[in-house]
Amino acid sequence: MPAPIDRRQMLSFIGGAAAAPFVIPSAARAQEAYWPARSVRYVNGFPAGGATDVLSRILCQRLSEISGQSFVVENKGGAGGVLGADAIAKSQSDGYTVGLGGIASNVLAIGNYAKLPYDPVKDFTFISGMWQLPNILTARKDFFSQDARELFAAFKKEPKKYTYASAGFGTTLHLSGEMMNSMAGVEVMHVPYKGAGPALNDLLGGRVDMLFDNLPGSLPSVKAGLIRPIAVTARTRLPELPDVPAMAEFLPGYEMTSWACMVGPAGIRGDVIERANALTVTALKDDFVKKRYADLGATVWPTTPDECRAYRDSEEKRLLPIIKAAGIKPE
Repeated sequence: MPAPIDRRQMLSFIGGAAAAPFVIPSAARAQEAYWPARSVRYVNGFPAGGATDVLSRILCQRLSEISGQSFVVENKGGAGGVLGADAIAKSQSDGYTVGLGGIASNVLAIGNYAKLPYDPVKDFTFISGMWQLPNILTARKDFFSQDARELFAAFKKEPKKYTYASAGFGTTLHLSGEMMNSMAGVEVMHVPYKGAGPALNDLLGGRVDMLFDNLPGSLPSVKAGLIRPIAVTARTRLPELPDVPAMAEFLPGYEMTSWACMVGPAGIRGDVIERANALTVTALKDDFVKKRYADLGATVWPTTPDECRAYRDSEEKRLLPIIKAAGIKPE
């Protein structure tokens, strides 16, 4: 006959049985708290082949190596980065969709579009700065000159005859051209494309006269002699192209630098933001990433989330009056 169960044993058994079901949820919560526990979607609001694509892929490759999870770049080009930014803003706030924010979609779009599908500040979590880089004005190989002063004289003599391409309406590349028109008193016609890659292809094919591009996108073609460099949009000349003048040498006060930051939708948990920032900063400080960026004319730009957002605010104050002065009207 089995021995009777001791009352203390029974209570111990019941207590253990009651506690058992909570082991799995506790483990699930621990796994959920760790980011990233699976692949991360990185949305780039510009097509493949342009500078933002190249720089994004360099960073995402290093993020994948550091985190052990894939950071998969998804190109969603159109409307000067607005379509991609909108996709980020409307994604789930779990940290598994991040992507390219910055001067185009989170600052210039305010002055270029009468109505945006998102709020450039409230609908985003700012994670870290990623890079800063100047733009460059280039011309097709058979263009009649690459001397800026000679070009400006020709532009004044024959208004609206010549064209410059850009990666899209409302980008820093578009604004670079409008600033040139305004400050030089010329009328060069803007031809917007859905990304820098298609614009560069048409410049190489002779279908447009000139192109404002982010430096990394055009630098290989410049070095190969396929297109002619006219000027860079930085305040001074660049080490990568010491013989190419800065636009400010002809138009005092001219300066336009592109910058990009990693953003996610609003509402991401604080610990995920902290982890994402730490990973991004670590990747940007990697010697290989810094060298690859430098080779392309870009500078790594790691920041805290607060620094990134504050910089965005300061750029809005600086650039929106310039957009207005250049005569760019919201559409």
